[in-house]
Amino acid sequence: MDKSLPQQLQQEVSGSFRKTALLQKRVRELIRGARPMIEVKEGMSPIEVAFREMQEGMIELVTDEDTPTL
Repeated sequence: MDKSLPQQLQQEVSGSFRKTALLQKRVRELIRGARPMIEVKEGMSPIEVAFREMQEGMIELVTDEDTPTL
């Protein structure tokens, strides 16, 4: 039996601040008009799109320490 999106999120992200922050950041980007990196099926929410992108390794969280300064 397939798990619901909330069940999948709980299993995948549970206890991981980094993954939670990554999903939140990407969902905000999608809501503000960023293009999805996966094929979006009708009815997919920004949360589901971001979760699928994370599962496929298409997005990663870049911290301030990882960002070069000019």
